[in-house]
Amino acid sequence: MTSLTPEQIKQGHKLLVEMLYDLHPVERGYANRTLHINLSDNTIHSKPVSEPMKDTFTGGKGFCVWLLWNAVTPQTQWDSPENEIVIAGGPIGGITAYPGSGKSTVVTVSPLTGSVIDSNAGGYFGPYLKFAGWDALEIQGKAERDVIIVIDGDEGRITLEEAPLESIDTHLIGRELTEMYAKDEKDRRSISVVSAGQGAEHSRYAGLNFSWYDLRRKEVRIKQAGRGGSGRVFRDKRIKAIVVRFSDMKGDSNHPANMELIRKAGQRINKEISELDGKQNNMRKVGTGHLPPIMNEFDLLPTHNFRYGSHPDAVNLDMPVWERLYTQGMPDGCWYGCTLSCAHGVDHFHLRTGPYNGQAVLVDGPEYETIAGEGSNLGIFDPLAIIEMNFYCDTYGIDTISFGNSVAFVMECYAEGIINDEITGGMKLNWGNAEVVLELLHQIARGEGFGLIVGQGVRYMKQYFADHYGADRAFLQDIGMEVKGMEISEYMTKESLAQQGGYGMAVKGAQHDEAWLIFMDMVRKQLPTFEAKAEALHYFPLWRTWFSLHGLCKLPWNDIQPANNAQTGEPHKVPEHVENYTWLYEGLSGKPTTPDDLIAQSERVYTFQRLLALKLGYGTRVHDYPPYRAMGPVTVDEYESRAERYDKQLKELAGIDPAGLTSSEKVARLRAYREGQYQTLMDTVYKRRGWNENGIPTLAKIRDLGIDFPDVVELVKQKIGAS
Repeated sequence: MTSLTPEQIKQGHKLLVEMLYDLHPVERGYANRTLHINLSDNTIHSKPVSEPMKDTFTGGKGFCVWLLWNAVTPQTQWDSPENEIVIAGGPIGGITAYPGSGKSTVVTVSPLTGSVIDSNAGGYFGPYLKFAGWDALEIQGKAERDVIIVIDGDEGRITLEEAPLESIDTHLIGRELTEMYAKDEKDRRSISVVSAGQGAEHSRYAGLNFSWYDLRRKEVRIKQAGRGGSGRVFRDKRIKAIVVRFSDMKGDSNHPANMELIRKAGQRINKEISELDGKQNNMRKVGTGHLPPIMNEFDLLPTHNFRYGSHPDAVNLDMPVWERLYTQGMPDGCWYGCTLSCAHGVDHFHLRTGPYNGQAVLVDGPEYETIAGEGSNLGIFDPLAIIEMNFYCDTYGIDTISFGNSVAFVMECYAEGIINDEITGGMKLNWGNAEVVLELLHQIARGEGFGLIVGQGVRYMKQYFADHYGADRAFLQDIGMEVKGMEISEYMTKESLAQQGGYGMAVKGAQHDEAWLIFMDMVRKQLPTFEAKAEALHYFPLWRTWFSLHGLCKLPWNDIQPANNAQTGEPHKVPEHVENYTWLYEGLSGKPTTPDDLIAQSERVYTFQRLLALKLGYGTRVHDYPPYRAMGPVTVDEYESRAERYDKQLKELAGIDPAGLTSSEKVARLRAYREGQYQTLMDTVYKRRGWNENGIPTLAKIRDLGIDFPDVVELVKQKIGAS
């Protein structure tokens, strides 16, 4: 932490290179160029966005995946110089008439998975980047010393600068750079900063923070692109921060073809939010903090490393607790005009540990994933401890989902005697020990002690514990809650085969933003057949992908619903809101648009991302299996905690009479049944997606989608022949 003023910090900068560029307005949602920066040779140049590129990849994540495809080889690793961090918003992003239009997507080769990952965040960066003149930013190479990138969309100037004096941690550097590059207090809203934190120098699951300036609070606030380790790549490239400046924000900055159609969609949903949010999910008071009691009620709240789905003490994490702790009566939108306003925070929180002990800070959230990951999954039911962990994860640049699962994994290993006090450095990793969890977090940030190992993630630790401590590899595989190397987000899936597939067959790893089907499958029983599950696992990953193509948040789609939604033919799709999105795209582009058109945009990109995973050595069936704990009870204790449920399933579903069987035998019989069910699900999903039995998109499918580029065809032929 520095005591220097922003002006003194700026005096320490050394300009490495600058590029001046012409400013011109965005047209129908596109700036029509991307920005490429190579940190190894200090070069900056503009690349055109062609009409075929827009037609095929749409924008946002689509542009990111396409640019990364052209940058990497099959040998590229996460820390190879040619690996890129690519960031984009999307053509609809930046619209202020419709809520949730400020998202950015980050794509890179992941330190956790070795494959392509994407992660999204709110804040102002994505829209400002586009309005500053760039549909996407791709950063390649490695700097020799710490640098910042400044994109000034008012002046038409891009600079790459050595930045030796700035702080590393996000809550400090975000404010330093906002004050440094804003002309005055009011102009601070024109600045958005992307940063990581000191934890990103050591942890494979470090993410990126995207800022916006809260005029009412006079604070820099952040949202996180947490998944997959993009922050680790960021700091490996010696980037301290990226700054974008754009001050000429208007409601029609996208210059759409038909602004009235966009306003029509916005007026309809904004009326629903005003009238119905308080009767539905209370997003404007508690956001995703409304979920813990619902998850606990349905046995879906991960507890003790996903062994159980509920806990008596979970009442301490209920919605009223968060409503009291979150600051109320303040605007909480993370983009202009977002009436859903769910980006809650805890103001003036007094820290009790770590390098900022005793300071009062603003904490973003915690949101549901953090409440469950740092709370129930670790046996911690103290909301103040969870808030402290939330703050430090954010400022250090640590993903709260991966951190929670990594600590839960080592807590179970500690309980099972796989690791001990000597290995942990004297830390007693008992369930519920919040003090030790915070110490682990600070160790990760410093790159010290047992925390350095925990910061590498669950997949790494499974190998490490087996190699160094003689642990049973099969047991570690069963209880290590990751898929493809990415830790599973915080929902119990043992009783939802569809959600097991949603995690296992997600392209990037186990993240619910591709498919969240638990309630459809387990609670409402809307997916009774393999074909119905496969259809859902085809449609919803594509539909959810569509948001990341355009710079949109998913929450306004289904966390507020029309009053008559339950009476529609497909309430799970929220048809009226799907119609809103067709209006948004048609209003932007001027092209007549149907729901099928939106799905077609997504299917091209979703399939192409699978092909990029294939290019990097992944993207096949062997990588699509979740750990068994995501499918069913691993231990006798787990089985016996729900014995009546599991005995009934053995008898009625598997056709096995549990009478006379030991609990260990029951565990084994149920496992064989459930694993067989998952195999059948994979076959059915692959067929529906147009992939072969090994999970590779077929030549017919890629031709049908128009992504049959020569190098893609050659790759698919090679991989299908090898399989």
